[in-house]
Amino acid sequence: MANNQSNSTPAPPAPPPLRPGGAQRLRGPVVKPKNFKGTLKRLWDYFGKERKMLTVIFIFIVIDSALMLLAPFLIGKAVDAMSQNHGKVDFDILEMTIIVLTCAYIGDALLTFFQGWLMAGVAQRIVKSLREAIFKKLQKLPVSFFDSRTHGELMSRLSNDVDNISNTISQSTTQLMSGAIVIAGSLIMMLILSPLLTLASLITVPLVFLLTRTIAKRTSVLFKNQQVQLGTLNGHIEETISGIEVVKAFNHEEKVIEEFNTINENLREVGLKAQIWSGFLMPIMNVINNLGFAVVAVFGGILALKSLITVGAIASFITYSRQFVRPLNDLANIFNILQSGVAGAERVFEIIDEQEEPADLPNAVPLENPKGYVVFENVSFGYRKDVPILKNVSFEADVGSSTALVGPTGAGKTTVVNLLTRFYDVTSGRILLDGRDIREYTRDSLRSCFGFVLQDTYLFSGTIKENIKYGKPDATNEEIEQAARMANADGFIKRLPHQYDTILSENGGNLSQGQRQLLAIARVILAKPSLLILDEATSSIDTRTELHIQEALLALMEDRTSFIIAHRLNTIRDADTIMVIDQGQIIEKGSHDALMERQGRYYQMFFNQFKNVEGA
Repeated sequence: MANNQSNSTPAPPAPPPLRPGGAQRLRGPVVKPKNFKGTLKRLWDYFGKERKMLTVIFIFIVIDSALMLLAPFLIGKAVDAMSQNHGKVDFDILEMTIIVLTCAYIGDALLTFFQGWLMAGVAQRIVKSLREAIFKKLQKLPVSFFDSRTHGELMSRLSNDVDNISNTISQSTTQLMSGAIVIAGSLIMMLILSPLLTLASLITVPLVFLLTRTIAKRTSVLFKNQQVQLGTLNGHIEETISGIEVVKAFNHEEKVIEEFNTINENLREVGLKAQIWSGFLMPIMNVINNLGFAVVAVFGGILALKSLITVGAIASFITYSRQFVRPLNDLANIFNILQSGVAGAERVFEIIDEQEEPADLPNAVPLENPKGYVVFENVSFGYRKDVPILKNVSFEADVGSSTALVGPTGAGKTTVVNLLTRFYDVTSGRILLDGRDIREYTRDSLRSCFGFVLQDTYLFSGTIKENIKYGKPDATNEEIEQAARMANADGFIKRLPHQYDTILSENGGNLSQGQRQLLAIARVILAKPSLLILDEATSSIDTRTELHIQEALLALMEDRTSFIIAHRLNTIRDADTIMVIDQGQIIEKGSHDALMERQGRYYQMFFNQFKNVEGA
């Protein structure tokens, strides 16, 4: 199938699917997830294949945490070895303690390295599965889905949101597991060493939670606004760069610079506030923690004077209290990371949960050797239920005939071919191909018999040769060059430095619009489809080249049922049937000569267009 992308401009996702042609842009990503627990549970399901590796990582974390919990105890023993026995140092205990402590720190370093290494692999494999799932889903979604969303917003979900998930998995998972173990273990060791000191040290915990909650509330709003402003800035930059020729043509350089500066200043202000508020957290947290350590030191000194605790035990306790408080400090940052990752996962799952194209009917059959006899029977359709586009349209297209669709913009011309190819399904009525409802054919076999040349040509990154043979991957070099010659593209291709192996930039940006159109026509010629759809196929080609293209298209259309959408009426004078569509209805139908004799709407359109050309 030689198929370009649909030439519809996406519209916003909030309302029901709109007719292609609307143009609005989404601003700012969602920051907070709507269903935190549900999305987190669903994200956990993706860990299923990694549970064995997660078990290994958890074992490493347990061992690592045990070593970290052992270290303060050993430090206390070392202090006691030097401070007891009337000032005499017990070198045997001290030496053994230092050796074990050194081994503990080395073991901690190694285990931390392996945890990060293994967790990075887990995160990337899960993200790979998510990317595959969402990209595979995009291939199964109907055209209506893409008509109702901006391409940039979908790209954001596939890239930025998935990256957020990756960061969350790699940064938060091990921290949460190790933090829980360290908090519990430190608290137990603190209780073993001194219940009284434990009670004294826990006085600061409510202050930590209160501070974290207060600042987190404020920063959550500010970071959300920062993301919104960042999205607005990115959108402005994208629009300005994409439309730079229009900006320059209308001398709007200063205006877009002013708009950029305004948005940039808003982003700076909200970003500064967000960073200042988030920057408050750790300094104040350190003050509270140091206050807690001072309380422990003073209270521990009193207990030591009364011989209720040793100096080494106090040293161990202070270290345990640091290990107890540190994960609590980290939880605020982890929660923000987790919230961002779950919000990204939610946006990804929204795509994965989208309704796919309806499955083929159970008794659907493949379309083999299509002849091309097309019948529309009382077809009605609307992209939105409350806005009908086609109203009881009926017509026939004989085998090998050419049918031209003309009429004002928005009349429903493109909708006719969208329904014929089942990019959309009719609301009522039916469409027959070779005497059978097209819904009774498998969708793949139906679309494979059509060849498209659309007004907005799309070329993929790759060589010219690869783009021409897109609809026929097994084509030989001779077939490719023959198709290019028929499309009058061989001449300019041969003038390129690498000819057919020339690499095209995104959407063929290093070619002119007319050259891109020629390659699209060559692609269709090579595919040799049974039915043709030409939507303003020569709109971007100069008059001289158009004459050659018309000859190639006439040869290609011979013995093939063709549908031609055209505004330049001189290009469809030879069509077997010309249908004038207005407000979703066929108001005139016939050959060019018959319609001119009738002197109706087509006559007026042709006369006005010819008069404009004469006036020019």
